[in-house]
Amino acid sequence: MRADSISIIIRREAIFLPPVVQIGPELSAAESRRYARHVVIPEIGNIGQRRISNAKVLCIGAGGLGSPVLLYLAAAGVGTLGIVDFDVVDESNLQRQVIHAHSDIGKKKVESAKAKIQKLNPSVEVEIHHLRLDVTNVLDLFSRYDVIVDGTDNFASRYLINDACVMLKKPCVMGSIYRFDGQASVFWSEHGPCYRCVYPEPPAKELVPNCAEGGVLGALCATIGSIQVTETLKLITGIGSPLVGSLVFYNSLESSFDKIEIKKDPNCVICADSSHAQLLEDYEDFCGLPSIGSEITARQLATLLRAGEAIQLIDVREKYEWDEAHIEGAILIPQAEFYDGRAQAKLSSDRPIVLYCHLGIRSAHALSALKQSGYGPAAHLVGGIDSWEEYVKNG
Repeated sequence: MRADSISIIIRREAIFLPPVVQIGPELSAAESRRYARHVVIPEIGNIGQRRISNAKVLCIGAGGLGSPVLLYLAAAGVGTLGIVDFDVVDESNLQRQVIHAHSDIGKKKVESAKAKIQKLNPSVEVEIHHLRLDVTNVLDLFSRYDVIVDGTDNFASRYLINDACVMLKKPCVMGSIYRFDGQASVFWSEHGPCYRCVYPEPPAKELVPNCAEGGVLGALCATIGSIQVTETLKLITGIGSPLVGSLVFYNSLESSFDKIEIKKDPNCVICADSSHAQLLEDYEDFCGLPSIGSEITARQLATLLRAGEAIQLIDVREKYEWDEAHIEGAILIPQAEFYDGRAQAKLSSDRPIVLYCHLGIRSAHALSALKQSGYGPAAHLVGGIDSWEEYVKNG
């Protein structure tokens, strides 16, 4: 995300907000022992820990950021932790997603994360939501929790999460990472700017490579995730000055932190008048991803292949992923080649094209780039090779 469009003010007055969670029941003797290092801190004390134990926090994503967020919130004794994720554990996740183990490869991330949390702190209630967050479920889901923690890695989800939080008047604790850099903030339109105040429009998709393309230093997830946890606990207990109205940047190569002030936009399309705020119909379309008309299901693809249709089936993942598994008859053209024209030079313009990746995210970006270059019939596989393997297994 670009920072050059932000109005930068070097200093701001500290913001102090009331706790978002009511005081919970008295701590048991076991809880007093377990959380003694919290209780002994004057700013938290017994009352603060009772708020933490009474809190309901929803973490969107059980990946690089979600891993430290979930583990430390569970260790802190947050009463109810919700986890949203539709992905399964892949070997390439293990370099940074420390809540999962090698033995979890192939399992649903929400189930793997729940198992680790229950081992760490059995008193925490874990609610898992194995689903893709969208306009049909986001408001109902968010309404059940006190704080929303955004650990996603794509702009469509960030805008959806922000808009839902504005409509429900919920605080959103945002984190973002890429290669060696990270950033964090708290967006809460009731007391400061929302995400759209800072980033009214998403950047061009070709300027935003994902982790699979650009990579990320695994340990960076712990740094930014820990900031998100700290901000969440501050909101729950009402201590300190949360990052409402501030954006923190961390450069791990220089070991430097920078914090800038961000202002509420009086003309923001979503939070200037939250009483009239509405969710968009299609956040992927807003962020430049192809529409549903460009999608194909695993069943539809199988029908085309059985009929001997002359389609060009393209795997847009990386070589190591292709070597692990790929769909018979496909050829490998990594996603990055669709942005500089190399892929187009390898494709025939007179045969339909079907792209696929792991879950359908990278193939959607590649498809958009392909269509911008003038190619006609083209689609991408919904759910990626995971959906294909599920179809082959179950028919």
